[in-house]
Formats: sequence, structure tokens, C-alpha cells
Amino acid sequence: MTALSNLHPFARQCLCLGLFVFVLPGCAAFRSYNAELTKTINLAASGNPGQAAAALEKSHSRNRDLLYYLELGELQRLDGRFEDSQKAWLAADRQVQAWEEAARVNPAKLLGGGASLVVNDKVSAYEGHDYEKVMLTTRMALNHLALDDWDTARVDIKRTHERETVIENLRAKEIEKTEEEAKKRGAKTGFKELNGYPVQSIDNPEVNALRNSYQSAFSHYLSGFVYEALGEPSLAAAGYRQAIELHPDNPTLEEALSGLDARIGDKDDGKTDVLFVIESGTAPARVSQQFSLPIPYNNQLLFVSVSFPVMRQEDFGSMPSAIHMGGSTATPTVVTSIDAMARRSLQEEMPGIMLRGIIRSTAKAVTQYQVAKQDDTGLAGLAIAIGSIVTESADERAWRMLPAQIAVARARVPAGTPYLEADTPSGTQRIALAAKGRYQVIALRMLRGRLFVMPPPGPVGDKPEHQASTPPPPQAFLAATR
Repeated sequence: MTALSNLHPFARQCLCLGLFVFVLPGCAAFRSYNAELTKTINLAASGNPGQAAAALEKSHSRNRDLLYYLELGELQRLDGRFEDSQKAWLAADRQVQAWEEAARVNPAKLLGGGASLVVNDKVSAYEGHDYEKVMLTTRMALNHLALDDWDTARVDIKRTHERETVIENLRAKEIEKTEEEAKKRGAKTGFKELNGYPVQSIDNPEVNALRNSYQSAFSHYLSGFVYEALGEPSLAAAGYRQAIELHPDNPTLEEALSGLDARIGDKDDGKTDVLFVIESGTAPARVSQQFSLPIPYNNQLLFVSVSFPVMRQEDFGSMPSAIHMGGSTATPTVVTSIDAMARRSLQEEMPGIMLRGIIRSTAKAVTQYQVAKQDDTGLAGLAIAIGSIVTESADERAWRMLPAQIAVARARVPAGTPYLEADTPSGTQRIALAAKGRYQVIALRMLRGRLFVMPPPGPVGDKPEHQASTPPPPQAFLAATR
């Protein structure tokens, strides 16, 4: 006890952590989110989103956090359980709103702290990445469109725009705070200077072409379509215009704006303006990778292992090359890469992540030096080494069930057309789905070669007060061909 009491306070913490590792292997500090979610993704990709949701619930039985509700809502959406999906996403949205309010009061909290400075970032409550927060309200809008509730979808669209503004303001404060803290500590937070880091994975032309990590052309194109369908041309034009600014030189986006006046002026000609939302793949994974940082202390260079997240290349998956409906052929055009948004998000987060890593590694270096001078038995040094290695793991958490990329296609088809056909790598898939009303949104998702379809139950105005109804279940990987 005497030897332990003589140790530096941080040394005692590390010693306790080294012993604690063997007691709580299931603690958040030691869990791998990617390993846990592999089974869930595999089940969903095999056409069993319901079983995937059950597996997710089992793995999160003790921690129903923001990430749990994000993933659950996506799986339930694939399973055609739109109302259950909305409940899950509303639970997630409440947590995001709480984050917004707390961050307004105390922006410094965005830097992380407490246990994350001693153990790792995984012990902090998951607050979501910026692109996830905005995609949440966008996907809630898609659910409401599937439930034929256009008015509430409009509310979600408006909240998406408001959330973008909140994030912009908060991130400006975070950057300022990180720079001040780094300057005070004399720390360098440029990930390009981190020896061995795969810089190209988050610093490349596609990623750098994005304005930021949270605004997407798809979200704003969808807002334009919803406003147009509800007879609000000025707001529709603003949505289409913003989509073009975020993804310039895209003919599909430009046509939506240039043809708006003509479409608004058209009388009901018995045709349906169908927006196809086509998604593929899954969002990229963050994986923990260790790097060696030199820490100057007492005229010496001490090398400490520090873990940082790196992006793992994921399969984008295939997309239908064409969609046929009512004699029209629509060609999908990718307008948003969530893969690129996730990489841009990590690029923006790295200064803060590195600052916390430097603070941890500096404390470890000081501890190693002092323990080497005080501990004759070597036991404390061994415990510190074990604790440092095992607990040093980067945060891998991210919303993995989001698609890797989103495309749109648009066609005017005769109302009442009973089916559509999608040309996929495995053949032409025929989906029984009637075109109804003047405007309609049909969502398709390709997941490892399997096609999920999320059709809306009815068009705008089909019910007097846009009442939601229970939609039919999704049709996955339909084998019928032309």
C-alpha cells in the first residue's frame, strides 16, 4: 500500500485501470462497435431486417443510446414498419435536441473531457456525427412520405434546415475552442503530421469538394420536391437551388429548378410526377488504429501509443442502372455520397480527437517517467503498460446502416400504372406498385445485391387531411422479370 500511495495520482489511476480491464471486459471502453454490428448488417443484407433489429436490441440491451435508436429506425424502415421506425427516430431526435441545447449553453463540452481524457473517447456518451444529425430528420421525412403524411414531412424538412444552422454555429465555436486549447498546450493537431496516418482516406478531392460534412444535395432536393408537391414554388425553388450549389453541374438537379414553373403551371393531366430515391451500400466504418507519438518531457522524448480512428473502405454496392414505369425510363443520378460526408466529418473532428489524444498521451508519458523512478518492483509499471495498451482505443461508433450513396431519378407516368421495373446487376426486378396522385416518392435500397422497396400508401390529397395509413411491407429482391 505504501508503494501505491507514493505513486503519481495518474499512475494510481492507470494501475486501477490495468486491473479493471480484467473485471469489466464488456465496458464501453473496450467494446468494438464494428464487431458487434457485423451480425446485424449481415442479417439485414440477407433479407431479414426484422431479425437484424432483434440482434441489435440484444447487443444493446444495457445501453439504449442515440446510436441504438438510429440503427433501429433504419432496420424497421427496411422491414416496412414505418410507424415503429418513426418512434425509434423520435427517441433519437430527442437526444439530438438535448445535445443542441446543452451545446448552446456550454460549447466547451464538444471537446470531450472527464473519462475520455483518461481512458478513451468511447466512454463518452455518443452524441452523433454532424451528418447523422441532419440525415436523421431527412429520413424521418422519407418515412412520413411513405406514410402519405406530407404535412409532417414538411415539418421535418424545415427542421433539417434549422439543424444545419445550429451545427454551423456550434462547430465554429468548437474550432475556436480547440485552437485556443492546442495553442495553450503547444500541441499540434494536424493529422497530416501524424506519421503513418492514411491521410488520403479523409483528405482527397471528393471529400474536399464538399462544403462541409452535414449539408447534402439530396436533403435539399427532397425539400424542393416536397414544397413543390404542396404548392409552394418559392420554397421549392430555394430547395432546388441549394441542392445545385451543393452539387454543381448536375443536369438532374438543374432540370428540377429550370422546369419548376412549367410543372407548377400544368393542369392535372392524369399523370404522376414520381421521385425515385435510390440508395445503395452502407456508411463507412471507423476503425481504431494505434500510432506512436513522441512526447517531450524532462529533456527526453518518450514514445506513447495513441489510437485514432481511420476510415475503412466499404463496398458502395450496386444501384439499378435504370427504372422503367408507365413507358418512361428514368436513369438514377448519384447526388449525395454519405461515404464522403462521413470522411469529411472525421476530417473536421480530427483536431479535437488529436488534442484529447495528446492530453492522454502526455499524462501517460509523465506517468511512465515517474513510475520508472519510484517503482522498484516493476509491477506498477507493468499494470500501467497493460492499462494503457488495452484502454487506448479510438471511438468506432457511427451510424452504419445509413446508405453509402443516394441517387435520384424522376419520371412523369400515367396515374394508375400498376408496376415499375428496376434494372439491377442480378436482372430486371418487377415491383407491383401503382402510381397515384400528382406527386409520389418511391424509395429503393440496394443492400449487397438485395433490393428493398418502400412504397408510399397513397398520393398527396388522396385522403382529406393527409391521414397516415399502414403501408404494405417492403418487397425485397423480387425475382420476376420482364
